[in-house]
Amino acid sequence: MAVCAHAQTAIFFFGAKWSETRVRKSRRHNRVVIFTVNADPAVSFADFCAIFIFRARFQDLTMRVFNFSAGPAAMPEEVLRQAADEMLDWQGSGMSVMEMSHRGKEFMSIHEEALVDLRDLLQVPASHRILFLQGGGLGENAIVPMNLMGAKPRADFVVTGSWSQKSFKEAQKYGTAHLAASGQTADGFTRAPARSEWQLSDDPAYVHLCTNETIHGVETFEIPDLGDIPLVADASSHILSRPMDIAKYGVLFGGAQKNIGMAGVTVVVVREDMLDRAQPICPSAFEWKIVAENNSMYNTPPTYAIYIAGLVFKWLKKQGGLAAMEARNLEKSKLLYDAIDSSSFYLNKVERGSRSRMNVPFFLADESRNEDFLAGAKARGMVQLKGHKSVGGMRASIYNAVPLEGVKALVEYMKEFEQRSA
Repeated sequence: MAVCAHAQTAIFFFGAKWSETRVRKSRRHNRVVIFTVNADPAVSFADFCAIFIFRARFQDLTMRVFNFSAGPAAMPEEVLRQAADEMLDWQGSGMSVMEMSHRGKEFMSIHEEALVDLRDLLQVPASHRILFLQGGGLGENAIVPMNLMGAKPRADFVVTGSWSQKSFKEAQKYGTAHLAASGQTADGFTRAPARSEWQLSDDPAYVHLCTNETIHGVETFEIPDLGDIPLVADASSHILSRPMDIAKYGVLFGGAQKNIGMAGVTVVVVREDMLDRAQPICPSAFEWKIVAENNSMYNTPPTYAIYIAGLVFKWLKKQGGLAAMEARNLEKSKLLYDAIDSSSFYLNKVERGSRSRMNVPFFLADESRNEDFLAGAKARGMVQLKGHKSVGGMRASIYNAVPLEGVKALVEYMKEFEQRSA
């Protein structure tokens, strides 16, 4: 047996390779952690102590990790605990939310509270409706043109990465898709084109923009006023991360599995006067006018996903709303970008004015060390940092639920790894 002491923490270590099997948690600097081992030697005791001390500084040494997944993504722990507490019996109803009739008074109250809280958080004006749909952000790539190209069969696209590229391609099935601008450079998608670069067609049905590209880490901050031309925004991976002027958008949509909650529900905010522009081929379940007339209950909605979203909305309000979240997200993203920019070992290719606050891709100078980097991060309780397969490298998605401590831990590990790689 070997014992390593740090901040009144006791470790009981047997053998050469460790695995965490049980944690008895008390106060932050007074805990006992028990580890069991496998027979294969792999990690030295010195390395084990270094990893343990690293985790003790940034985490409570429970089985929870810092999750940098791009989506489904980290959730607020408070939300997960409340959902767990209410799993078998929601507020004395004797039912789980997932067992409720979507037309019963219990779920209707959940649904209405979620709508009210979301409208309050986003400051959605009375001119816009909020819809809960299914199909995800990717599904909206088809649903949007089917709902808006009924009278004008042409739409313009500003392509800033993989997701707007998919939107552009999908719309070609339903009408003419015009490429108005592109942020592609020799290094891939690395910038958001300014409004002065947009070459709009004559009288398009709408202009499509992905305001945050999850894969490439490109965010658009300057949203132009297009006058009578509706602006459609895919805001899936940054919705609720900062205040937005919803009045500027004809349509704004987002899949839930980034900042809204769990996968399964898609939020669509649509201006009332745009509800009657659908193509005849649009399925009734996806026609916004029908969905709005039926209060998002035309078909059975994703009830549990809406419930989780509602809990997230309440959590966000407790944190101080979107202005407070923006301040936190600015601090987190600055910390990470500063670490990248001050290093010769890490590289982010996105122009500084277009860098996403939510999704931070970066590359190692020696990409043969990628797997070592990921393994070391996992050992320290940081997971899902691998970049998208189409881009490579690393990607840290630092959504609302990722705490500042998680970003601090990542930055410290990056510095440590760079020193070891020198």
